[in-house]
Amino acid sequence: MAEEKRVTDIGPPDYKKFLPPVIQENFGKWKYHETLEPGVLMHVAESGATIYSVRVGATRVMSVDHIREICEIADKYCDGYLRFTTRNNIEFLVSDKNKLEPLKNDLRSRGNKFPIGGTGAGITNIVHTQGWLHCHTPAIDASGVVKAVMDDLYEYFTSMKLPAHVRISLACCLNMCGAVHCSDISILGIHRKPPLIEHERLDAICEIPLAIAACPTAAIKPAKVKVGDKEVKSVAVNNDRCMFCGNCYTMCAAMPLADHEGDGIALWVGGKVSNTRTPPTFSKLAVPFLPNEPPRWPSTVKAIRQIVEAYAAGAKKYERIAEWIARIGWERFFEVTGIEFKHQHIDDYRLAMTTWRTTTQFKF
Repeated sequence: MAEEKRVTDIGPPDYKKFLPPVIQENFGKWKYHETLEPGVLMHVAESGATIYSVRVGATRVMSVDHIREICEIADKYCDGYLRFTTRNNIEFLVSDKNKLEPLKNDLRSRGNKFPIGGTGAGITNIVHTQGWLHCHTPAIDASGVVKAVMDDLYEYFTSMKLPAHVRISLACCLNMCGAVHCSDISILGIHRKPPLIEHERLDAICEIPLAIAACPTAAIKPAKVKVGDKEVKSVAVNNDRCMFCGNCYTMCAAMPLADHEGDGIALWVGGKVSNTRTPPTFSKLAVPFLPNEPPRWPSTVKAIRQIVEAYAAGAKKYERIAEWIARIGWERFFEVTGIEFKHQHIDDYRLAMTTWRTTTQFKF
């Protein structure tokens, strides 16, 4: 058909054009793969052909100089072929086994810039959102928190000594363009205060009807406010109905939501996408609020390490965090992690009946 030959610049190019020759030649005919060591995988095709993947931790936001360095490494050892994973790792794709050890030695010679790991029963890189760098409604930073947490958990990235793999995610606000709903450990930025209304400039820079319509809970209404000796058109917010989503700020820059005291971090645990052994699960609240503490977020880093170490000490082999909690019970989870149980842990949503415990069985 003529459509098949159509050339267009709409959409991404066909990914098959960028595959290494060994993958193109054996596409769909792979027999098995092995994890040779933390961060190093070997895929074997039915033809006997092999390709090695060397996974290294990377950043989501990179400088041009850093990208050039990555490309130089790929050109030297991988004929220019590499891939980025969905969790911001880099995988150097090595077709020649003789180049595998030299590549690993080269990566290690560059200090901690290219840590090898992130495979198997360990902690891989954190998938995260934009944070202060780009997003306009974040409660916390993204890259900074991820850097601080992964610096502390570095030993678990470069090894495979946990009971199973642990997925950590971060979303810098409840709009959640991250994966905090279904990760083993989730870091969530939360707002706790309604937007600040800058009455003196709101009517000059905002379309008031759009700001009102943007609110999903109908918490905004038009109002006339006195600024000095002048009455101006503005809005009023019903604080009890506000759910701190930031939609109003998206439509109106005179309704900023960020607040250094109200904004902070909530930690969630027990989510997973995998269908192995037990069905997929949603994350559940573990720590309701931790303060926003740039540049190293010590309280958050400490709390996450407590959870990881309790899981490492108490879980059985292949048991994900959700399965470990289900086996020992939430009462025991709070005890072994040292996390305080608070009223925020009790789900008061009006349709929450399906999440409530409806039996008299408790695990202490």
